[in-house]
Amino acid sequence: MNLWNFVYRKTRRCTDAVYFTMIALFLFVAASPNSHSSPVSDNRTGLPIGSELDDDAINNPREVFHSEAMRGRKSYLSNLGNLAFNTPYTLGAAAQKAHISCATCHVNGASNPKLFIPGLSTHPGTFDTTNSLFNPKTDNGVLDPVTIPSLRGARLLAPYGHDGRTASLHDFVRNVIVNEFAGTEPSSQILDAIVVYIEDIDFLPNPSLDKTGRLTPSASPSQQRGETLFRKPFPHDSSMSCAGCHVPSAAFVDHRQHDIGSGGLYKTPTLVNADFGAPYFHDGRFDNYSQVIDYFDRAYNLALNAQDRADMAAYLTAIGDGVRPEYHLTGTNVLEDIDGFASVLDIAISSHDTPVVEFTVRSVSDLLQDLSERYPDPKNHEISGGVNERALARATIAALMQILHRVDLDVAAGRFDEAADNYLAYRKLALATAPMALHAAEPWSLFTPAHHDTHAAMPQPTDATIATKAASEISAPRR
Repeated sequence: MNLWNFVYRKTRRCTDAVYFTMIALFLFVAASPNSHSSPVSDNRTGLPIGSELDDDAINNPREVFHSEAMRGRKSYLSNLGNLAFNTPYTLGAAAQKAHISCATCHVNGASNPKLFIPGLSTHPGTFDTTNSLFNPKTDNGVLDPVTIPSLRGARLLAPYGHDGRTASLHDFVRNVIVNEFAGTEPSSQILDAIVVYIEDIDFLPNPSLDKTGRLTPSASPSQQRGETLFRKPFPHDSSMSCAGCHVPSAAFVDHRQHDIGSGGLYKTPTLVNADFGAPYFHDGRFDNYSQVIDYFDRAYNLALNAQDRADMAAYLTAIGDGVRPEYHLTGTNVLEDIDGFASVLDIAISSHDTPVVEFTVRSVSDLLQDLSERYPDPKNHEISGGVNERALARATIAALMQILHRVDLDVAAGRFDEAADNYLAYRKLALATAPMALHAAEPWSLFTPAHHDTHAAMPQPTDATIATKAASEISAPRR
């Protein structure tokens, strides 16, 4: 039996109610707010025109998890936190409309140097956390954006926030959800899970550094001279040095706040993996290490010559580097990530945790909807070819969504054994049949760079055209 016949036979067994549910799912995909292109070009998201979230990127950084390095797997709470981190439903109404999650700013736990929202950003990679767009109640009336930090190694970097005013990561995460993005008070389980996920994100490994934060013997002469300068006492105060605040053996931080003449007290930022963290300083005023070095040279009268500045930049580049896992996204590895989120249902169903099941189904369904949009509707002629393959990919994803819908209905009705059976059916389809369908449609998907770029350049449909299309599909005769 070929793949199309398998899906066709499965869907033919649906009742009328299920059929119309599937139609609704298809239409929800078409009208989903996350189907907009980047940058934002209309008002469907509620974001200012020209906002750039880089949410359609096909190359992204990956997390390096401490738990996987230690035990070979992530915990249930880490997976649940990863899901909560990647869904808008953790945040408030404005974020949900814009389809913004924690992961929008912190892509896979890293930063997002391309994020730019007019009126909330001064340049890419900065964001005003006290604004009227996401929470008018905490708007301070001042445009004061800060850089979006990476969360790698966060468990080692307390206190939290650029100003270091928050000692607890729990308190910091709760403040972001409730105050910065007007989300409802998270349950203790969800809050704990997000914290566990963030604390599980490791620094990228850096072969240039040993366990004490010193350069390895393979360092170049310029890098070695830079390391010496980094530890050298300042001319005007022998008790001060770069290494006095950026302590190499402690992830290049001292867990304290300092006034370095940049506009107030700010905590010492880590220099580990900093090559991937531009722009620099709390407000992103500097684009590169050379500008940072020039600032400290002037502010502290370090009397650095051109060679000194070049050596210091070489040293900072060496300690800021890392082996950065990154891959070109495909439908199959995106589905694999989604399956990781869905795995939360293993425990949630067996423990009869209805709120987590509902949260997971809703969030995973959204992610599947977004994945479906990467395989353009066969009726969309901006991509030629692969009509049957794209139709099958979309139908398979819709079938996954329908099974999750049944899981949700079963759990809501207290039918946990039936929910477990349906979840098993989801796993079988997601692990066996679905990857083949997505792989077959890959050449005609938006994961292919040429099609991705073509789609990004196309004018996007308006609310009116989406509504017209939905109405026509509802009135179309069944076959």
